Amino acid sequence: MPAARIPMRKIKDVLRLKLEARLSHERIAEALGLSKGVVAKYASLAAAAGLDWPTVQSLSETALERHLVGGRSDRPSQYLLPDFGRVHQELRRKGMTLMLLWQEYVEAHPEQSTWRYSQFCENYRRYALRLKRSMRQIHRAGEKMFVDFAGPTVELADGTRAHIFVAALGASSYTFACATPHERMADWLHGCAEAMRYFGGVPQLIVPDNPRALIANPNRYEPRANDTVLDFARHYGCSVLPARPRLPQDKAKVESAVQVVERWILMRLRHQRLDSVDDVNEAIEPLLAQLNAKPFQKLPGSRANAFAELDAPALQALPAQLWEYASYKTVRVHIDQHVEIDGHRYSVPQALVGQVLEARLTTRGVELLHRGQRVAAHARNAHRGGFTTVVEHLPAAHRAHLQWTPERLVHWGQSIGVATGRTVQRLLEEQRHPEHGYRACLGLLSLVRKYGKPRLEAACLVALELGTARYSHVRDILANGRDRVHAADTPEWTSPQHAHVRGPSYYP
Repeated sequence: MPAARIPMRKIKDVLRLKLEARLSHERIAEALGLSKGVVAKYASLAAAAGLDWPTVQSLSETALERHLVGGRSDRPSQYLLPDFGRVHQELRRKGMTLMLLWQEYVEAHPEQSTWRYSQFCENYRRYALRLKRSMRQIHRAGEKMFVDFAGPTVELADGTRAHIFVAALGASSYTFACATPHERMADWLHGCAEAMRYFGGVPQLIVPDNPRALIANPNRYEPRANDTVLDFARHYGCSVLPARPRLPQDKAKVESAVQVVERWILMRLRHQRLDSVDDVNEAIEPLLAQLNAKPFQKLPGSRANAFAELDAPALQALPAQLWEYASYKTVRVHIDQHVEIDGHRYSVPQALVGQVLEARLTTRGVELLHRGQRVAAHARNAHRGGFTTVVEHLPAAHRAHLQWTPERLVHWGQSIGVATGRTVQRLLEEQRHPEHGYRACLGLLSLVRKYGKPRLEAACLVALELGTARYSHVRDILANGRDRVHAADTPEWTSPQHAHVRGPSYYP
């Protein structure tokens, strides 16, 4: 084992005691805890370099080392140096080993002095350490929540597996874990929502990796999240900032938290028989509390203490309304002022016919957005082929048409008289579809403006007695005199009991 390297600070003390204090090698070695040989070595090196104490005192440790041993270190090595840059690149290949690269290095230079395998590996590791630079991240309180899924899953009684979602806060490492049925977008966002509910607040940033379920475009410089993820972030007033692709050190907090959850929680559940995801969450809950209360190994306190002191006061307040999962779809407004979603049609204002809208779909509702502004909202309807229509969305003529229903027409006829109401009802019943009789009913009821209610009621009574219920017959009863009545069609019209239909002038 090589001897420990003597720091230049102690070598400078050796030269101070020798060149300034003029002490013997033995006394210097005894005072500094060194051997006399070491003292003699550096005293002779200083003499060879022509150094006195004022010069040594003015030099930095780096400059002093260069003066004392620079000549020796600058001497070229007797061994041929490998191309460690190429070695480093080759090791990225799957299956490549340092042993194979060393053998190729030796075989490529048979006539030259080469390193043994141990020296080859040691010098390569020193080279690799100079390449790797790590930065200690400083996490501000309440700023970031790191999220990820654990690798191991929990087997359920029905043969399916529960996936474990993990979240950790940056400043305190306060950890949350829950089980989800899958690792889809809904599971990611449900886990984030449950984590923020558990923490009792909202961080400024949520940092996942780059799962396809969340990130539509995992670009290194301008990643773009899905519309549903952006809707989730708007609801909670935070942002989603994915880590750089293939760089887990960007979310080292949750990588460490995942490892702790796997060891502290999942290993304790390996012998339990759990039937559902809810059962897994019930089993996780007490273990999670123990994990956060567990003391740190190298720091004072625990995750729970650090959370109470750092993250909890800095988190933003949770929104009053619970978040509901929403998906987005692009739709076009048909000529009938409706858009089609999952086979059902929903109305929008008629001015938007032909426009492209964005539909926000939740479990219970449908919101239709035009350039970010909501133009219509409906309750979700699963009836395929059906219509959900708001009357105010339709043109005035269409609204007027929709206002006429069989019940309303019959009620209007009954307000004139019983016979009129019965005539209207028969007009509707004799048609294959009630709407086919709407115009005849409206024409019949409009006669009241010309003849008045009593005469229209009497004419409808005559029509019912004759066994007919047609608009044209009632109109003829009101309009035609005795001399223009066809006996074959209406033989009873000439009887005195119907004189009130034409009024006093009907009979002379």
